[in-house]
Amino acid sequence: MTGHTAPTTLPAALYRTDPDQWQRERNGVFARSWLYLAHESQVSAPRQYVAETLAGFPVVVVRDDLGTLRGFHNVCRHRAGPLADDGTGSCPGQFVCQYHGWVYALDGRLRSARDFGASADFDPRDFGLRPIRVEVWRGLVFVCMDPQAAPLSEWVAPLERRLEGRDWSELRLVTIRQHHMACNWKTYVENYLEGYHVPLVHSALDAEIDSARYTVTMDGRVAIHEAPLRAPNPIYDGLWAWMWPTLGVNVYGVGLMIERMSPTGPGGVRLDYIYLMPPGVDVSDETMALSDVVTAEDVRIVEAVQRNLDAGIYDTGRLSPRHEMAVAAFQQFVRDAVSEA
Repeated sequence: MTGHTAPTTLPAALYRTDPDQWQRERNGVFARSWLYLAHESQVSAPRQYVAETLAGFPVVVVRDDLGTLRGFHNVCRHRAGPLADDGTGSCPGQFVCQYHGWVYALDGRLRSARDFGASADFDPRDFGLRPIRVEVWRGLVFVCMDPQAAPLSEWVAPLERRLEGRDWSELRLVTIRQHHMACNWKTYVENYLEGYHVPLVHSALDAEIDSARYTVTMDGRVAIHEAPLRAPNPIYDGLWAWMWPTLGVNVYGVGLMIERMSPTGPGGVRLDYIYLMPPGVDVSDETMALSDVVTAEDVRIVEAVQRNLDAGIYDTGRLSPRHEMAVAAFQQFVRDAVSEA
């Protein structure tokens, strides 16, 4: 037999509900990566903010009065109260902790420790909010908790090279749809990274694309999907990509859909489908309907796979050199990130 070696998969134990493994992945993967937070149109005006919990990390990004985006952990330095509820909103030029009323300026400085009392060893300058990095690429707002991580431009460079001058400057948030799955985040990401399962799991999608010619090519930590269409179809007319660790970018003929794969713990994933379109353009009913069908099929299969990973029967398998080399790359990224953490 000739050809590439079939890599061995990660052990099944790494996909189970193990709090210790989950903390290692939070620290090694998510705390060191650029994570998609929001579209810039959601924080377009001064004092608008977006708060979200990303892999268990509560974060908030706000546009200050000078127009600069600033990011912080959404955690008061007093006793860990929240500054803002998850979602979007506007603040009156400051954040007030919902627990005890400590007040922070939009640059993170502690302005007031409400009714705290005199203390010789308490200096408000030592208790500002913990900052996080914020960068914007093509209107997409990303955050990173690691001051040593490479700039966002390096992370997205493989995808940027393939956009061929596409203009996203007019895109605005149209709608967000959420789906919840009872599986480990890696189980879902690996499903996303291969088309091997398409003929057996996604009959409607298989009718649209030539699955026999489905390829996934790794470029850095970006996976580029290519699947020739059987006939012209605006739903899949564009670029389909994944970026480490949990972001799908699906570029349509008009607009795009961001798929954020948000782990809610070691055994749960929330899919956020974030549709961005030009003014006056909505997402078609056909697009939504086919998306719902494909997603329901994915949920069913990944939850069944997770059940079997949890059963203790399966330990490791082998990956197809033809169809699953992006899965192999992802699993190596996980090994490296956890090892470095």
